[in-house]
Amino acid sequence: MTTPRPLLLLDPCSVLVAVALLPAWAWAAGDDTTTAAGGPDPGLPYVYTKWEQITTENGLPNDHIFAVRADPRGGCVWIGTEGGLSRYDKKTKEIRSWTEKEGLPWRVVTGIDVNPKTGEVWLGLFGGGLTRFSAGRFDHFHQLNSGLVNDVVYAVAVDVERDHVWCATTAGASRYDTKKDKWDIYTEQNAPMEEIWNYNVCYRDDKVHLAVWGSGILEFDTLREHWKIYTDPDGEMEIDLYRDDGVPHVITTGASYADEILWVSTYFGCARYDGRHWRGYFDHECGLPSNFNNNLKARSGQECWYCTDKGLGACMDAETCTWVTYVPDGKNHAGKAIIKRENQVLKTVDTGYNVPQAFIICVDFDGPDVWVGTSKGVGHGLGEGYYPRLRPADAAMAQK
Repeated sequence: MTTPRPLLLLDPCSVLVAVALLPAWAWAAGDDTTTAAGGPDPGLPYVYTKWEQITTENGLPNDHIFAVRADPRGGCVWIGTEGGLSRYDKKTKEIRSWTEKEGLPWRVVTGIDVNPKTGEVWLGLFGGGLTRFSAGRFDHFHQLNSGLVNDVVYAVAVDVERDHVWCATTAGASRYDTKKDKWDIYTEQNAPMEEIWNYNVCYRDDKVHLAVWGSGILEFDTLREHWKIYTDPDGEMEIDLYRDDGVPHVITTGASYADEILWVSTYFGCARYDGRHWRGYFDHECGLPSNFNNNLKARSGQECWYCTDKGLGACMDAETCTWVTYVPDGKNHAGKAIIKRENQVLKTVDTGYNVPQAFIICVDFDGPDVWVGTSKGVGHGLGEGYYPRLRPADAAMAQK
């Protein structure tokens, strides 16, 4: 007599949870190519394989890069260094620099933004306040002659719709109305800051986002003049106790807003927020090179690049958690790109020499190109044939 096999009884709720935990690419409709998870293969992301390096050998005043900002209107890229300001002409590849000898009020440039309407370049100076560079002239704003709350300015952001300039400083944030010549100061006295050390600021789509040490991300709605705070709800400083519940850590270093998606960087991981759900990113489970993040920049609601102490991590498709990690080998002038989906390595690409150094400080986009500031110069990735998100593997390889 054959012993009957026992039936496996599944709780319907457990089945729903198990399905919900599957990544979207494991069950979404697609071609006939399947992944190890049994679902269709969503394809591969674009990988930058053509790079150039810009250092003091090319004319920069210093290799320690704190800020890069593409200026499509001016046909150039502005570079902030520890030793001055540089302008890289994309057509001629010539570099012109300004130091204190040429009128720059302070040599260390930590923040740059450009007003696309006027072409004015606004500079945050580490210890020297704020300056406007226009028509070859530097206009200097500091604590003694303006409403700037502190002279250590980490970052600046231009609100072009209202002609406002925002500054993130070590003692709060300042907003300058350039039309009315009026200043507003935001500290723990009138904003939801538990600490006043502002690391970063960005503006986009009527929203200002401040990355504040110990206070998470502060969002300022410029239409309603209203604050909203994003923090780590679990209240733990040592670990992210409950994942995907908010910002991974209250010590934030940057925020970038694109397509109504908020991307966040911290010293203990990163995150993405779509207005309803948070998704945390950590180095042991995706292509993020390190949990120690200096900065970030979003290209879209699906793509964001993170600047870490161990390389450059680009989330190229958030829906499938597909990443490209750029790892340089400056000693041998070589480098590679590692393509990952979640924590699974899909492919390793020889890129040749990519970014000059693994300690990444800033990043910006210029059409299909990417500009990366490191502790040993600037890396320029040429995006020939760039495409967003993913393409079928055969088409992606043919593009190369």
